[in-house]
Amino acid sequence: MAESKTKFLTYRRLMLWFIPMFFAGFQSCSPCEGPDCEDPPVDTLGKPTPYDFGLKAHFESIDPIFDNTPADNPTTNQGVELGRFLFYDKRLSKNNTISCASCHRQENAFSDPDRFSLGFEGGRTGRNSMSIVNMRWQRLFFWDGRAPTLEEQVLMPIQDHIEMGMTLDGLESKLRDIDLYPPMFEKAFGDKEIHRERISKALAQFVRTIVSQHSKFDDLYGLPESRIKAQLSEKEYLGYRLFTTHVDPDYGSGKNEPGTIFRGANCGDCHKTQLLTNNLITSNGLDSVTKDPGYGKVSGLAKYDGTFKTPTLRNVALTAPYMHDGRFATLREVIAHYDQHVKPHPNLDYQIGEAGNTLPGRLDLTEDEIDALLAFLETLTDHELIKDPRYADPFE
Repeated sequence: MAESKTKFLTYRRLMLWFIPMFFAGFQSCSPCEGPDCEDPPVDTLGKPTPYDFGLKAHFESIDPIFDNTPADNPTTNQGVELGRFLFYDKRLSKNNTISCASCHRQENAFSDPDRFSLGFEGGRTGRNSMSIVNMRWQRLFFWDGRAPTLEEQVLMPIQDHIEMGMTLDGLESKLRDIDLYPPMFEKAFGDKEIHRERISKALAQFVRTIVSQHSKFDDLYGLPESRIKAQLSEKEYLGYRLFTTHVDPDYGSGKNEPGTIFRGANCGDCHKTQLLTNNLITSNGLDSVTKDPGYGKVSGLAKYDGTFKTPTLRNVALTAPYMHDGRFATLREVIAHYDQHVKPHPNLDYQIGEAGNTLPGRLDLTEDEIDALLAFLETLTDHELIKDPRYADPFE
């Protein structure tokens, strides 16, 4: 009996030890939950997941030569999410008051409704903040084209003495001390090291995902003329024809029979393709004498004085004010400029300076034609973009 009792107690002690260990081992294989849960080591996570852009057919058809994604910075879910947090984090500025999103607001198609953007100490920028949609297919960045890559562009406002006021050394140090970021950098890049190149890459990845492709215009892109006409109102269709028709310099001169050539507004010569820009640097005749050298200063060439990047017209109804200096508050003012007020700048784009419905550089549109152009420009608005949670503030 004594021997049996001893064996039973030994067995009972073993079971008391074994059962908790068994369940502890079982639980260690279950998904980790709770605020104190840590992610498994990075080697069990696998490689970052490629990001699915979900592009419509007419965006899929863009020639890959225009895709500015570098080979060493593929777009991944983890990199994009890190970039989104960085984009909205005001701690990227010197005094924690300004984020990238402060000057590129989702509700304004990632532009700034202020003529000049507010900086971290209350100063104002020298130019209006451009919309940053569809940057994956852009060449040169900023109005003056001073940044040759998106990876370089995203770090410049952070270091600007008016905009965000940080040094890159200070930025690296600051982010390393924020508990949120080391695990996110590990998921995106394989380890917790935080440095400027990775900050740049993550921000660029997020910006590349901001694709505007769900406007009424997109539903019509590439369709036969008859179907475009059927799906637009009479006013919108007139605006579409004006927008896409190249102005014939002989129109109204007597060289052509009246009514044989459709009057045009010449917009589509510079605002073309799916992207609604030609990605070129040009002068559109805002001033007869250079006030802001633009790309002329960047290039050091007089032939580029007063020239700026052609912006996309996507969501143009949401991105007021207009031009590099925000001088026009409304689209009607913009049209009035091209209609009547183009200045004879030495570097004026020849397409703007030579073509006209009446005289070179003069469109002389009727009020009905101006209203029609405005109606068509409204079809370029992507209402899904400004509400898409993928682009929204993750801190809210």
